[in-house]
Parts: sequence; C-alpha cells; structure tokens
Amino acid sequence: MKKVLLFGNPNVGKSVVFTRLTGVQTMSANYPGTTVTFSRGQMKLGDEIAEVIDVPGSYTLEPTCEAEIVARRMLDEVAADKEGEVIILNVVDATNLERNLYLTQQLLERGLPTVIAMNMWDETRHKGIKIELDRLSEILGVPIAPTSATSGEGIKQLVVQLLSPQIPSLAVQGQDERWQRIGGIIHQVQQITHRHHTLGERLADASVSPVLGVFMAMLIMAAVFMVVRFVGEGLISYVFDPIFDNLWAPVVHSLSDALGGSGFLHGLLVGNVSGGEINFKESLGLLTSGLYVPFAMVLPYIVAFYLVLGILEDTGYLPRLAVLLDNVMHHLGLHGFAFIPTLLGLGCNVPAIMATRSLESRRERFIAATLVSVAVPCVSLQAMIIGMLGGFGVEYVFLVFGTLFAVWLGLGMILNKITPGFSPELLLEVPPYRLPPVNLVFKKLAFRIKSFLKEALPIILGVVAVINILNFTKVFDVIAKVAEPVVTGILGLPAEAAVPLVVGFLRKDAAMALMGPLDMGPEQLVVASLVLAMLFPCIASLVILFRELGKRDALKSVLVMLIAAFGVGGLMNLIL
Repeated sequence: MKKVLLFGNPNVGKSVVFTRLTGVQTMSANYPGTTVTFSRGQMKLGDEIAEVIDVPGSYTLEPTCEAEIVARRMLDEVAADKEGEVIILNVVDATNLERNLYLTQQLLERGLPTVIAMNMWDETRHKGIKIELDRLSEILGVPIAPTSATSGEGIKQLVVQLLSPQIPSLAVQGQDERWQRIGGIIHQVQQITHRHHTLGERLADASVSPVLGVFMAMLIMAAVFMVVRFVGEGLISYVFDPIFDNLWAPVVHSLSDALGGSGFLHGLLVGNVSGGEINFKESLGLLTSGLYVPFAMVLPYIVAFYLVLGILEDTGYLPRLAVLLDNVMHHLGLHGFAFIPTLLGLGCNVPAIMATRSLESRRERFIAATLVSVAVPCVSLQAMIIGMLGGFGVEYVFLVFGTLFAVWLGLGMILNKITPGFSPELLLEVPPYRLPPVNLVFKKLAFRIKSFLKEALPIILGVVAVINILNFTKVFDVIAKVAEPVVTGILGLPAEAAVPLVVGFLRKDAAMALMGPLDMGPEQLVVASLVLAMLFPCIASLVILFRELGKRDALKSVLVMLIAAFGVGGLMNLIL
C-alpha cells in the first residue's frame, strides 16, 4: 500500500490536514520503544487506498527531543524501504515561511517524492503576506498547494498534487548554507505589506469557526425557517386562499349543482359537500382538494424554501456549512457535503436522493439516501404537519420534528456501525462570499417550481382519483380491517388511519390531509405524522431511490424504513 507521511513543524496545522485527508476514523499508536504518539489513517488517492501517517512535529532532522528522534527514524525507515511507495507531504506554515523552510530543505535533501502544503494560506492574505508560489515551486523543485485546512480550502488541489509528486534534486548542505539559501529564497518569493481584513474575510473565517460558526449556523437556520414560514403563509393568506374562495369556489358550486350534488362523477370531480359549503382541504374532489393541496397548501412553501435555498447556494454559505458539520456527519458515516442533500430533502426528497450521487462511495450513498427517506420530511409534508398540529400547540409540532431529528442522528450512527465499507474525507472547494445574482436566483426558482408542478400535480390528481374510486368500491374498508391490529394495537390510531398510511405511498401531503377527518387527538396525530413521514418515501422518491441505489440496497433501505417507522411509532404511542 502506498504511504503518505506528513512532516512539518509543530503547530502548523499538520494534524488538521491529516484529519481532512483521512476523516475522524483514525488510529493512534505509540512508536515502538517510546512514549511518542502518532496517528495513522487511510485516504483515497486516485483509484487506490493509501495509508496516511501523521509524523510527530519536528523543527529539524537533527533531533533535539524524543519526538524529533521518532520523526527522523520514520523518515529513515521509509527511505530504506526500496519496495514501498512513499510520498512526503511537508506541511508548511505560510505565515512563517522562513522558519519552516529549514525542515523543508532537509526533507528535500533526502530525494524522496515530495509535495508541499502551504497551509494557513488564508492568514497570509489577512497579514499582507504575498508569496509567489510558482516561483517557490520552481526553486524547490516540487509541487506546492496552498491550503487552509481549517476551512478545507485547497485540500482538493492538494490531493490532486499528491497524485504526481516530484523527486527533488538538492544536495546535502550544512546548517549555515541552508540558512543562507533560505534567506535568498525569501528575498525572491515573499513580500509583506500592511492591510486590514475585509468584512467578507471576517465573515468567511467566522462561519467555519467551531464556536462562532455553529452560532451563525443556528441563527441562519432559524432565519430560514422564519422566512419560509412568513413567505409561505403570506402567499396562502393573501394570494391563493382569496383566489380559491372568491374566484374558484363559485365555479365549483355551479358544477356541483349541475351534477345534482351527488353521484360517482360528482364525488370524483367535486368530492364531499357538507352543509352546502366546499372544504377545499377535505372534499377530496379533483377540482377541489386535487387543486387546492398542490397550489394553495404546498406550492407557497415550495416557492419560499427554494428561494431561500437559492440565495444560500449563490452566496457561498452552503460549502462552509458542509465544512462546519464535517466532523458531526462523520459520526453518521458521511462527510460534511452530505448535509447538502439533506437540506435539499427538506424541500423535496427526489432531488435530495439524486444529489447523493455526488457522494463518492456506495456506502455513503446508501446511508445518506436512507436517512433522507426516513427522517427528512419534504416541505409539503412539513406544511401539512404544521397546519394540522399547529392548532393544538407548537409543542406538538416541535415533538414531531425533534423526534425526526433524533431518528436522523440515531439511525445514522447505527448505519455507520453496521454498514461495511469506507467513507472518504471531504474534498470541497470553498468559494469566497459573494452577492447572489438576482436573475440567477429567480431562474433556478422558476426551474424548481416548474419541476415540482410537473412531477407533483399529476400524482396528486391521480391519488385523489384513486382514493375516490377505492372509497366508492369499499376497498378502503378491507384495507382498514386487515391493518387494524397493527394500526390500533401497536400505533394506537383509529382503524381508518390505515387508509392514509397506505395512500402515503403515493403522496404524503395528500395522505396527511386524509388524517384530518378522522377526529384524532394531538398525541395520535403526532404518532400518525411520524409513521407517515418515516414509513415510505412517496412513489416518486421510491422510484428514484431504486434507480440511484440499485435493487439490493433500495430493498435494504425499505426494510430500515419499516423497522424505524413501526418501532418509533409504537414507542411514541407508549410514551404519549
């Protein structure tokens, strides 16, 4: 196996580079016969898996302490191994180039394949330090990648450089000669000027900070939730409800009168009319609920969510959020970029599952797609849950979403433990912050709205038609009777709730609407919402799930959904 040895002075960010390359699943060990600890892990290098060793920090290869003795021995061992392939990765603090170049020169004198990571590159910009990397690479004879390991900037370029390390040709020198040469190099490649941090640079630094970054992420996510709700509810109250109540309802009433107020065709087109009033949420006719649910209940939140998501994408914040959450996501067997499909899933599971194809391993795709399908409700289902449970109190809404978040974390940790395979580290370019181009944001929004209507509208209309036919032929009565022991015994729901749970396979927001007329209490609605959210993805998401994962992994994913849905639903029934 190819080996990559990380050498560098202490406190140059070497361990952070090591973690970026290998992830958090690393092993620590003492070097034989010493108390000096070093870490080893693995990374994907091209088509191979390479062993990465974090050599103890050292200022020189002329040892002055036990750590430097171990570093020297490890270098001697790999240099003596004529059969093994080895790459020296020298991590250099770019803000202290002169001091770091002493060890660099000693490493280059060994004549081993070498790459240099010019770390803390963002700090050089902040401190007014300008280094001509091309010229420095030419002088030293090895490739150099500028990196900011804390934010992940440049790590992808570093991995590319590791695929083609160069063997330097530098003669062994004495101490004085090395320092004289370093002075000459610094004179040629480095300039120092005074400058202040820009606001964008300060925000960029803060947004990946473990403390400030998490605080900012919480504020931004809270703001996203508030904006989505404000825009969504505003569109419903001031645009869509007036259109349906004032313009569309008279048309439907006229049609209902023309059809005689009852019969199969009336039920199919208009649905139930109680007391001469049309309830667009519960009538379940093609021209009532079939149009009201997608346009007046779901579309407003789709517009609000994708508008905010487009702005976050184009400002450059999402890659920073991925970097910030990288360590947390690794506990779920994923890296930070997997948070972006998860975020997309809050809009619609279909593009979220498709987005998992950007993850590198089959193991990651299986875990990410399963978690999205089980514990990430789409915006239309969220809207229905909020609409139906919000009237009983916000605590019931938080109970549903809090439970789903706990399931997302817990199930992810379990899948990480039991799913075989290797999850590579995050390699993601982090762009600078920029103002989002307005025309591009609205173009993406229009495209996503068009895709939603093209996909969802036919399915919702089809679901409403199927429900009417099944209701007319009494098939629902049979389904409810067969599922009654599970629905009433384990989940504590009315037997009639079996029908919406089955309908959820076709369309979850429509299924949630069917829960409304069942006269359930808030605790039962909490259980029903959780089981409906976790049991199956809608049919469109399920088709994509099979396409992306393949038949075998998709069936395993469905099995996980069944166990999780009935397990959590039964547990919540006992607790509530």
